[in-house]
Amino acid sequence: MQTALTIIIYGLLSGSVYAVVAMGLSLQYGVGRVINVAHGHFLMLGAFLTWMLYTGSGIDPLVSLTITGPLLFVLGFVLYRTLFTSLRTKAPSAGAYEGSSLLAAFGLLYVLENVALIRWGAFNRSYRFLSFTVSIAGTTFTANRLAALVIAVVVCLAFYFFLTRSRLGKAIRAAAQDPATAGLMGVNINRVLALCFGLGAFLAGVGGLLVSMCFPVNAFIGLQYTVIAFIVIVLGGLGSIPGSLVGGLILGLIYAIVLQWQPRLAMVVFYGIFLLLLLVRPAGIFGKR
Repeated sequence: MQTALTIIIYGLLSGSVYAVVAMGLSLQYGVGRVINVAHGHFLMLGAFLTWMLYTGSGIDPLVSLTITGPLLFVLGFVLYRTLFTSLRTKAPSAGAYEGSSLLAAFGLLYVLENVALIRWGAFNRSYRFLSFTVSIAGTTFTANRLAALVIAVVVCLAFYFFLTRSRLGKAIRAAAQDPATAGLMGVNINRVLALCFGLGAFLAGVGGLLVSMCFPVNAFIGLQYTVIAFIVIVLGGLGSIPGSLVGGLILGLIYAIVLQWQPRLAMVVFYGIFLLLLLVRPAGIFGKR
């Protein structure tokens, strides 16, 4: 029972963090059609900024989100309005834009990674926050991981309700389904697409904060979380926010099970799931065939 509870708690923790990160990527691709392979590097920036604010200025990681979140949102918003909007307006077709945006995102990946290497080096960085233990049904967990689980679930639910209940959320969903018609109905497509990219960067920053609370971070963690986010959105269904949540939780539970068996095989199992999905159900759980 203790082993099962450990797997469930750690699976939900990993899965909820994966879901937060994947929601951001799903928003960027599902609405903006940007295959953002640099998405995990925004997570890396959020993690480093959280670490720097806590160790350098003593700012509580949860409070630092009010600083890192807006910074990453603005960075994502400006990048879309300058780089990706220019590529979109010059592209002869939607397919050509996806290709050019993918190449631009690769360039952005290396820029962000090297900026992090210059600023923070290649070493692991960590800090102690809520490091005391909590006992649940005879099994002990560190409080920071339980806090990360709660925060991730709250963020996922809040973001889901934002998309489904708010006026701006409805505009985003309309732009995702039919940009041309949404534009005719008064939706400012350029602004909505930039907002989506900014919100995606914000969610990646939230994921970085949660990761930094529980694990050491370095300049090279970005690609790993980008790959995981892609697997999650393929598992849940491309462009589906509920699919990102469900897919993240499923992948997190699989990760926790593999962690008990052979930790080094985690990414191998993830890639195996990704290839199997592409062969069996490329549309994902919530996607349409």
